[in-house]
Amino acid sequence: MNLSHATAGAPARDAGGPSRARQLANFALFEGAWFACIVGVARGAPALGTAAVLAALAWHVAISARPARELALAAALAGIGLVAESLIAAQGHVVYAARQPLAWLAPYWIVALWAQFAMAPNVTLRWLKRRPWLAALLGAVVGPLSFVGGVRLGAARFVDAPAALAMLAVQWALLMPLVMALSDRLDGVTRREPGGNVHA
Repeated sequence: MNLSHATAGAPARDAGGPSRARQLANFALFEGAWFACIVGVARGAPALGTAAVLAALAWHVAISARPARELALAAALAGIGLVAESLIAAQGHVVYAARQPLAWLAPYWIVALWAQFAMAPNVTLRWLKRRPWLAALLGAVVGPLSFVGGVRLGAARFVDAPAALAMLAVQWALLMPLVMALSDRLDGVTRREPGGNVHA
């Protein structure tokens, strides 16, 4: 879910979009919380890493123009992540460092990372909106790479790496356009004036 680094080369500001300072702060907190969570899992403290993720998400929601929309987006992505990651776990291609009660069920910390992913679509990834094919391509490439990063940091290990990466690529290619469409409907970042105009 560590896709926010793909914002390189994106416009610093668009019509109605967040300020450059907001984008940079969002990027830093997103990446920092992701890293803290993965390292926490690798060191046997998934609850601490998850707390960092939820703190970053809480900050994002609190400063959004319409917090309820961003919270709804986070809840929707958590649900999607629970299903998607449980499919990965059920295939038996991945073993997580922090054991979950049910081997086929996604661990809570990775579901929290999916919820945290709600920080990105309306801020650092908003340039992907209404570009479903580009979103699918980006998902197919960066989604598996993010998972590889987690494996290298010790949060999980591949049992069958080629099969797991192939499934992740397909999964992310299908899910990224859905994520961007949901974020467009549940955009709580863009400010709207009474007349319907938008501004940052």
